[in-house]
Amino acid sequence: MQLVPIDDPADERLRDYVGLTDVVLRRVSEPADGLYLAESTKVIERALAAGHRPRSVLLLQKWLDELAPLLDDHDIPAYLAPAEVLERVTGFVMHRGALASMHRPPLRSVSEVLAGAHRVVVLEDIVDHTNVGAIFRAVAGLGADAVLITPRCADPFYRRAVRVSMGTVLQIPWTRLAEWPEGADQLHAAGFVIAALALDDAAVDLAEFARHPPARVALLLGTEGDGLSRAGLAAADTVVTIPMSRGVDSLNVAAASAVALWALRHA
Repeated sequence: MQLVPIDDPADERLRDYVGLTDVVLRRVSEPADGLYLAESTKVIERALAAGHRPRSVLLLQKWLDELAPLLDDHDIPAYLAPAEVLERVTGFVMHRGALASMHRPPLRSVSEVLAGAHRVVVLEDIVDHTNVGAIFRAVAGLGADAVLITPRCADPFYRRAVRVSMGTVLQIPWTRLAEWPEGADQLHAAGFVIAALALDDAAVDLAEFARHPPARVALLLGTEGDGLSRAGLAAADTVVTIPMSRGVDSLNVAAASAVALWALRHA
């Protein structure tokens, strides 16, 4: 690393970090494929382990010893700045060690993501980055193989999603379907049974479904407010529900994903 002291929050060399504008980072044309920001030493470590290339890091001096072993082999600038400068650049108080500007890897193909997978999660139009990150953490922790997201779903590489996932979005194979519900055809062609998690009078109890699940299951989860679309439900092969009590009709989508994946953990 090249250590570069910074004392001006308007320094042009910090342009990757100013305002933490995820949309701008995603659409930046140079470098190709855009950038994303990895926050905290743990997340940076997972990004590097996944083969992602760093562009620079921004940190307080006190975090240098912890981060240096991870980046010693990378010829990139490490911008060292006092806390007040970092706060003005990022807009928040940094408690997690460091930020790294990372090159976004190219999106994988659907066939590549599904190859060898037996349990996948499909996110239909989930727009809350916290929920997306929490679902990826459940996928990683409960042993599912991959995630597919629909065209209008939030970007898993947005800073908040990466942070909430504890960096697992950088480990789990995922990609964005070009179309939905037409993309369900790709799942069926790969031998997956699509199980929609939804409220329906004819739905199968999750415990019953988990007793003898199909060999390849795609768990379909819907958006936070309205749940799955009619088109999404029509593309599913079966509807599965989590029985509730005390007048509660459903769980938050991230919590529901964890319950369903735990039930299917031995599938």
